[in-house]
Amino acid sequence: QISGAFAAVPGAVREALVSMAGEDPSESPPLPEEYPPAVIVGGGRLGEAFCKMGLGADVIVRRGEPFPTDAPKGPIYVCTRNDDLKAVIDMTPQDRKEDLVFVQNGALMPFLEGELGSEVPVTILLVYFAVAKKGEPPLDGKTDTDPRGLTAVNANGKWSREVEWRLRTSGLACHLLREPHFTQAYWEKILWISAYMMVGALHECKVGEVEAAHRKEVDALIQQLATAVGATNPDVRWEQMQLCERLAAYARSVAHFPTALKEFQWRNGAFY
Repeated sequence: QISGAFAAVPGAVREALVSMAGEDPSESPPLPEEYPPAVIVGGGRLGEAFCKMGLGADVIVRRGEPFPTDAPKGPIYVCTRNDDLKAVIDMTPQDRKEDLVFVQNGALMPFLEGELGSEVPVTILLVYFAVAKKGEPPLDGKTDTDPRGLTAVNANGKWSREVEWRLRTSGLACHLLREPHFTQAYWEKILWISAYMMVGALHECKVGEVEAAHRKEVDALIQQLATAVGATNPDVRWEQMQLCERLAAYARSVAHFPTALKEFQWRNGAFY
């Protein structure tokens, strides 16, 4: 972690330090001088939250509505369930697919590569903030091990800079991560949701109880899954005890969350 004196470091030095930490201050594609309005697919808690983060000109596409013919030329935030992703991709015009911004949990990358190919610069946001009720402001997922927040976006996504602007101007953390740091963060989130939900479902308890009463069990599962991820992703490496502590810290920050095995193919199913 970079200390609180970080803000006083000269700009060029600060950018070098951030780059060393995995954040990328310069490599994402440049944005237009003015941020164009966004299309937001999905009018639930998250979709409405992203709309409120904008400048008031974003367009929400609700369930069952077609992609607007006069859609603004900005990012397309996909705020739907994972099982609706294919339908959203299919209804998006071919020349707009690179504008897609995905915010879902789970192992999206294989699916997106299969649907879009590996050359389309889609944006993937790892969301660590929560919206308790529709219309309420998001609660950022800052922890005692990561006080600067955990939410991250892939720096090579077309709209990564717009995502960062939208979140940071709304008081939320957002880190632009280059590779392999983004892939590591992507898998870290999958490890957390897979392990903590599995152990919680087994013991019929909330996230906080998993961390407080079943820490040894969940840590062992995380380490096993992390070993599997490292075996198939040579550039992804963790110090596993630090990994477990960081994920436990996040669990403490959302201790009231219920646990359940949902969207299995996107979460735990990634390891089968």
